[in-house]
Amino acid sequence: MTYVGESAALLTSLCWSLNSVCFTMAGRRVGSASVNLGRLLMAWGVLLLVHLAFYGSLFPLHAGPSRLGWLGVSGLIGFALGDAVLFEAFLLIGPRLAMLLMTLSPLFSALLAWPFLGQTLSLPKTAAMALTLAGIAWVVWGDGDHEAHPHLWRGILLGVGGALGQSVGMVCSMFGLAGGFPPISANLIRVSAGLVGLLLYFGARGRLGATLGGLRDGRAAAFIGLGAITGPVLGVVLSLIAIAKAPMGVATTLMSLSPVILLPVAHWGFRERVGGHAILGTLVALAGAAALFFV
Repeated sequence: MTYVGESAALLTSLCWSLNSVCFTMAGRRVGSASVNLGRLLMAWGVLLLVHLAFYGSLFPLHAGPSRLGWLGVSGLIGFALGDAVLFEAFLLIGPRLAMLLMTLSPLFSALLAWPFLGQTLSLPKTAAMALTLAGIAWVVWGDGDHEAHPHLWRGILLGVGGALGQSVGMVCSMFGLAGGFPPISANLIRVSAGLVGLLLYFGARGRLGATLGGLRDGRAAAFIGLGAITGPVLGVVLSLIAIAKAPMGVATTLMSLSPVILLPVAHWGFRERVGGHAILGTLVALAGAAALFFV
């Protein structure tokens, strides 16, 4: 067995971890809006070249209106809206707590699969959701030091919004990927839609120049560039490969390991207090998220 999907899923977690640290560092220098727009602009340029190298064209115009529509909506919700609030959560509560809240994404996906994909919610799945919520609540209440996180509850709401945006975006992506559509092409469409949405939004509000001006900060631009490569480019493509090549439960579990990877980063890199409750609560939340796909 080659374990291509499992390897891709584990690499996805590593990418998400590095991506969240990079965007937190950049956001502290230039703000979350500049980070969100800058990383999509950089990722879009890289994806155009990657698509040209793999498929001989800059953009998958052959995708068809229905597929373009599903993937476009996925990009707007996942990249433009969901990630905008997630990046603000990075600044308010740090990458560790924000990424822990992203373990709610499987829970939201299971809830959305009920009306949109016809998948039922059994009692064991409901119990797994409760376990996920209990683990997150345990960490949040244990971390409720308002001196360390003066905007804790606002950051939590934004993190939950990021998880919901990712789930809605992934459900839309499933419709867009139907029929074996290439993940790289799908990701390019999603990033293009997210980028156009942000350009129109900041342009309409007269903030486009100021938002892009954040890229003049050399250190912030370097962090954004590294985050763009590990997030919207490598991370997303690897996640789509993982879902295609490995069992959904295994892939999703391995892709959810970022909060565990970020525990030592938060302790030594961001000087956060990481106690035993944080470690145990994180493991409980991940166990609940994993159980959603096995029960």
